[in-house]
Amino acid sequence: QLKFVESGGGLVPAGGSLTLSCTASGATLEGYAVGWYRQAPGKERQGVSCLGISNGMTAHGDFVKGRFFISQDKSKKMVYLQMNSLKPEDTGVYYCHFATSVAGQYSHYWGQGTQVTVSS
Repeated sequence: QLKFVESGGGLVPAGGSLTLSCTASGATLEGYAVGWYRQAPGKERQGVSCLGISNGMTAHGDFVKGRFFISQDKSKKMVYLQMNSLKPEDTGVYYCHFATSVAGQYSHYWGQGTQVTVSS
């Protein structure tokens, strides 16, 4: 069974950088799509960036393009979110999400989240 944990959140001043990590274990990641989502207080959870483990394709929300970058280290089963030029509106709980579809069966998993706070 796939297990994973997020790490790397913290308090950072506006303009600073943070790198979030999602470390997986327990199953192969081939065929999974991994996404980073965030949820600010009082707001709905929104997608930030995503990555196809097998093909390496990535996508980012318009609000983070050019600032955030998603990447992976397959050998370590780790997915990263490099966040640069952080803004106070980037504050929120960041979640790692894994999803796959095998033989028509969709499975997905959420992490526990890591808090990112950007001070103005």
